Amino acid sequence: MLKGQKGITLVALVITIIVLLILAGVTITLTLGENGIFKTAEKAGENYTQAQRDELEGLNSFEQTVDQVIKNVTD
Repeated sequence: MLKGQKGITLVALVITIIVLLILAGVTITLTLGENGIFKTAEKAGENYTQAQRDELEGLNSFEQTVDQVIKNVTD
């Protein structure tokens, strides 16, 4: 055998593969899980759309109130 030869041992290679598999599992869980990034973004989009609807309804209500006040003042 060659003494003093440097290189990656089989144990280091196996440990590296195991660490990479764990990291991949965690990443997949964070991305696709129940509270993952995609689900959170989807919920945020739905909340944004609902907030837009609520704001539009509020503005329409305000406009109707202003129109009624102006109509009462001019009558």
